[in-house]
Amino acid sequence: MAETILVADGDERLEQVRAVRREVFVEEQAVPEELEYDAYDATSVHLLALGEDGTPLGTGRLIHGPQALELTGGKDGRVLLGRLAVVKAARGTGLGARLVRAIEQAGREHGGTELELHAQVQALGFYERLGYTAEGPVYDDAGIPHRTMTRTL
Repeated sequence: MAETILVADGDERLEQVRAVRREVFVEEQAVPEELEYDAYDATSVHLLALGEDGTPLGTGRLIHGPQALELTGGKDGRVLLGRLAVVKAARGTGLGARLVRAIEQAGREHGGTELELHAQVQALGFYERLGYTAEGPVYDDAGIPHRTMTRTL
């Protein structure tokens, strides 16, 4: 499956990002919609994976700058990967890993030297295979167990 990963800018692309997140988080995982979309969406870099036919297949966001400092405890140079989602039809294709790598590159472009993410516990192995290390205890986020993970960029 050949897809294109691009920065989602403009209303149409951002609506495609929201549609992927709605399908994966709100519909599949029962995350309340009011928790899924937040104030960080307005200032984040959103990446969008599109299939050859233009179908949205996956997304993820990068939080950087003052918002990242706020969310990572003021750790200078740390950016935050979040809301990584791949639709069922595209799972197992390597798209999730390609999205993570694209978000890492965006993080470097925004001055990041380290990337933090808040992984669902069931996805820890996926991120470990990409070089991330878990730190701290398991915690609840929207009713789903999570753990903080980091990687040097």
